[in-house]
Amino acid sequence: MPEGHLVHRYAGEQHAALAGRTVRAVSPQGRFDAAPYDGRAVERVEALGKHLLYVFDAAPVVHVHLGMRGLFLRRDDPATPPRAGTRLRLATDAVAFDLIAPIRCESLADGEVAALAASLGPDPLRPGADREEAVRRLASYSGPVGAAVLDQGVWAGIGNAWRAELLFLAGLDPGARGVGAAAAGRLWDDAVRYLALGRDAGQVVSDPAAPDERWVYKRDACRRCGAAVRTWTLASRTAYACPVDQGR
Repeated sequence: MPEGHLVHRYAGEQHAALAGRTVRAVSPQGRFDAAPYDGRAVERVEALGKHLLYVFDAAPVVHVHLGMRGLFLRRDDPATPPRAGTRLRLATDAVAFDLIAPIRCESLADGEVAALAASLGPDPLRPGADREEAVRRLASYSGPVGAAVLDQGVWAGIGNAWRAELLFLAGLDPGARGVGAAAAGRLWDDAVRYLALGRDAGQVVSDPAAPDERWVYKRDACRRCGAAVRTWTLASRTAYACPVDQGR
């Protein structure tokens, strides 16, 4: 599943290409009613955690969640025909974006957009994200910290790869409970820093000196100390931890 850094990257790319422009909107697959958006101007494209919002002039907001299999295809020649399975194409005279296999592509009224935003915790990549609230939510979580950071109502945009790498950087075992405010603050600051690096690079970056490497995620041995990486299921996903650098 694309994590928050990639969703923000998609939002930035599409905002730059579409905002302030009138678009042609079609649904070749026929599973989305694109007619209300055809010939409308896009005001902005933004990310909320793993969610994308397309704000149009005089039309409802379009909400997209890519899920596990969703993706975008960018067509620098908008005359290129879309795939038959394209849920939504948004095109200008210069570019087209084809949305394939999302789990959500729907119109939302203003109240529904507000409800979506209220259901999510602070997003480390959103300007003005409330650090104090982020720390409060994580520090007050009663379960394991490895479950907390995947809970989108605690922090928005963190997925399994970032969970593994951020907790490693913070020296926290995913199974640890009762993380205090100081540790929660350090973890939030790391999330703000490293997710921004990941957004700009288009991949998880947990070591700027070796951006293609990971510390523990999907590794047999810790890249720092060489200890065998522990794996187990936590919050329905595989957790990764170094028993030395993330000792309980």
